[in-house]
Amino acid sequence: MRSKAPLVLIEQMVMLLVFALAAALCLQAFVLSDQRSHRSEARDFAASAAQSAAETVRSCGGGVQDAFAAAAGLLDGSVEDGVLVVEYDEDWQPAADGVYLLTATDAPSGQPGLASAEVLVSEKNGGEPLFAVTVAWQEVGGNG
Repeated sequence: MRSKAPLVLIEQMVMLLVFALAAALCLQAFVLSDQRSHRSEARDFAASAAQSAAETVRSCGGGVQDAFAAAAGLLDGSVEDGVLVVEYDEDWQPAADGVYLLTATDAPSGQPGLASAEVLVSEKNGGEPLFAVTVAWQEVGGNG
């Protein structure tokens, strides 16, 4: 009579392989979930930063470049080639060499006396934008 030990070992190996595959799938699901969670968190902070910047630009009023210049001082940003630029670190604090980039560009409204700008937040290394919003305000004594 032959020993049944090899069959038991093969059965144990198959069960171990199935367990390893199940563990790998679970681990992959957790990693994907964590990535999506971080992306959602970044979008939430981007929405807050963009809305805050849009309201700051709007409240500064005047022409687009005047509003950008005034808002740059309030947001710890700068105006480069007519574009308001604010960089944020991974904790969403203004930083000189940040991870996230907020830009506000002139978006002509086509209406006399109405200025508008598009505020966009994205990761500094590229990729799809995290959040964008357009803001408009009445130019009072501005030069657009």
